[in-house]
Amino acid sequence: MRSSSFLPAAAVSLLLFGFSCQKGVNVTTPTDAPASGTTGITSTPAPAAKNTTTPVPDAPVAKFDTTARPGWLRAKIDAHLAEKKQNPPIQIFRYRYKDAVVYYETSPCCDQFTNLYDQKGKLICHPDGGFTGRGDGNCADFNKNKTEEKLVWQDPRQ
Repeated sequence: MRSSSFLPAAAVSLLLFGFSCQKGVNVTTPTDAPASGTTGITSTPAPAAKNTTTPVPDAPVAKFDTTARPGWLRAKIDAHLAEKKQNPPIQIFRYRYKDAVVYYETSPCCDQFTNLYDQKGKLICHPDGGFTGRGDGNCADFNKNKTEEKLVWQDPRQ
């Protein structure tokens, strides 16, 4: 004699769907208004502080080091101003690197090389940026050995 311990498929369906899918069930969420119009709370809690936000003043205008800007650098700044504004804004810094004055120009955006120029405007290398973020590898020690940082220029356009 063979006995089956399994219920017929119709009985299983009735068990699974008959009891779990009831009609006329109302679901409310915490954002629904209470049915009686009040929540039963009779007091209002005191505020935690007089001001819950602290105003932040506008950032001060950067003080650029304009001393002894070489002619090629002034021309590069003019060229940037003639182009469409970049986001983030282009910045140019002056550093001392390997006992020489150098100028570091940021890139406008992602995966683009930054530029490092000598005092005469000759491109030395690309210290960072590119797909790897590590530049062209020709001055891999720049970020470790640069000193005397001065912001020379930043695009002032808003």
